[in-house]
Amino acid sequence: MRFTLKNQQLTPVKFPHEESFRISQIPFIPQPQLNPNFPYNKDLQQHLTGKQLLLDDIPFPLNEIHTHYENGYITYRPGIQYNGKKTCCTRCGNKDPQWFSTYPCKRCGETCFYCRHCIMMGRISECTPLLGWNGPVPDTALPQKIMVWEGRLSKGQHVASDHVVNAIQQNKEHLVWAVCGAGKTEVLFAGIEAALAALKRICIATPRTDVVLELTPRLKAAFPEITIASLYGGSGDRHLFAPLTIATTHQLLRFYHAFDAIILDEVDAFPYTVEESLQYAAIQARKPNSSMIYLTATPNQKWQRECRTGKRAFTTIPARFHRHPLPVPEFIWCGNWQKQLHKNKLPPNVFKWIKDRTDSNKQALLFFPHIPLMEKALPILRRLAPNTEAVHAEDPGRKEKVQKMRAKEISLLLTTTILERGVTFPNIDVAVIGAEDDIFTESALVQIAGRAGRSKDHPEGVVTFFHYGKTNEMLKAKKQIDGMNREGVKRGLID
Repeated sequence: MRFTLKNQQLTPVKFPHEESFRISQIPFIPQPQLNPNFPYNKDLQQHLTGKQLLLDDIPFPLNEIHTHYENGYITYRPGIQYNGKKTCCTRCGNKDPQWFSTYPCKRCGETCFYCRHCIMMGRISECTPLLGWNGPVPDTALPQKIMVWEGRLSKGQHVASDHVVNAIQQNKEHLVWAVCGAGKTEVLFAGIEAALAALKRICIATPRTDVVLELTPRLKAAFPEITIASLYGGSGDRHLFAPLTIATTHQLLRFYHAFDAIILDEVDAFPYTVEESLQYAAIQARKPNSSMIYLTATPNQKWQRECRTGKRAFTTIPARFHRHPLPVPEFIWCGNWQKQLHKNKLPPNVFKWIKDRTDSNKQALLFFPHIPLMEKALPILRRLAPNTEAVHAEDPGRKEKVQKMRAKEISLLLTTTILERGVTFPNIDVAVIGAEDDIFTESALVQIAGRAGRSKDHPEGVVTFFHYGKTNEMLKAKKQIDGMNREGVKRGLID
């Protein structure tokens, strides 16, 4: 698309001519003053409030959109920006030259740079405007009772909950460092209620769709009369304006200065930790004066240092609600297990550990570093337990197998790190085969150990790291778990 610039206003043109420009060529985008007497379209308001969308994302004609701009209700921002010779995608923050390319653009009649990094959300190019809303936000009617959840928090949860409320009310950042199974979701309820009561718009963002699908019904049960948007790839709530939003971090790329509070769950999880665009999206989605609550069981070393040195505000929940200590992993040397596996054997101590579980009808979760090694072990273990299954990220039957494990139709479930978090089985033991592999970081090993002992009916679980040589990551994971148990005892949170 091209624009002309006259009388401090942009005007879109259908046909390129010498006095028209691509939006990225206009150094300053004028914004007309808001006309309070203009009868704005409330459906357009719902679509655009807190968003940054392409024209193709908005089911309204261009003339109506531009009339709203002329009356100050819509903003135009360039999709591609330049800082000297450096190119930056406004939507995803990409600055890496290898993620930009060119194409002959029919809309502007020139060869256009475009961003390949976020193209799955629609093409952003040099002539692409990003549209936002500059008018009043939609009205939110609050019920007399915002939250109906009447559960009780543990002492550790209560302290964290108070800190979350305080951070949201004061627009501060705060880290909740809670052990696996501490009940982080319930810790958020009072903060969400406080935000909604103050007419703040709040978002819970998480790297994984699975967590969005799990959280949505729980939050709808706790806040039944609050409109909740659930956003993930293929979601039907894409254009729903809601005071409470649950979204994957990828979906935050569509938002701009939208939320008064963002709760970022699993802040240490892939892909959020490795994709700078997702971290950029979380910052862009916040209002300039807002709060950010981070949730994790396994903060990285940098964040841990900041917590210890007082540079980061944080609260720990070092114990689970059932007041039992976290299972501490045992390290067992198993020799060159890969060599034995290629001979269709498992190390004797690994085989005995697994046989002890099958003999006593105890379910077990077995983590392998790589899919081929896991698939090599599968037929060996099926001779021991015929109902053994294996799952990985690309497995189309992954959800069904996890459900079978929950229903106790599977005794042994082999897995990659895909199940290191986000799944709960009430009574299992856990083993890592090849814990020395680089893929098993401190974070991954703490999360894996956190799969055991989560249920109040079965609070004790065995966690074993089989290895061909101890690593620093293994030692750091055990040290972190021991440290949380000590703190839990010290604070009277563990019996």
